Amino acid sequence: MERQLGSITVRLIEADICDREVDAIVNAANSQLGMGGGVAGAIKRRGGKSIEQEAVARGPIPVGEAVVTSAGQLKARHVIHAAVMGPDLRTDADLIRRATLSALACANELALHSVAFPALGTGVGGFSLAECARVMYHALDEHARSHTSVEVVEFVLFGHEAYEAFAKSLP
Repeated sequence: MERQLGSITVRLIEADICDREVDAIVNAANSQLGMGGGVAGAIKRRGGKSIEQEAVARGPIPVGEAVVTSAGQLKARHVIHAAVMGPDLRTDADLIRRATLSALACANELALHSVAFPALGTGVGGFSLAECARVMYHALDEHARSHTSVEVVEFVLFGHEAYEAFAKSLP
């Protein structure tokens, strides 16, 4: 599924984010930037431990912020680690909004054109898929109103339930 949101093309894809050939994929990170389970664990397994080593060297970071590392052996060029939760592994709508905006700002600072996001905070963080979709779409809409290098944002969703939740909320 594909839609236009301002100058940004938004794509919904049911797939493994580690397979995406984009400028950057986003990792649903914790503030310590360790990559244990969920999306982070998959990225580390597929891209290599060097991604985690590089991330941890840049942390800890405040929840709601993001940092960029190389992507190791992944097809993407960069990994943007968006901290959606702290050591307590809890998140909320405001943290997801801020982490999404911070990841998009990182992409813009590096003049990246394509970014792939997972459903931030819905795995380990336990946040609702439907609410996550709403929050992330609003943040993307906010970012799209500014001058940005980002032309394509993919929401790469793991499983049919996640895809359907994002499809129902797509503006």
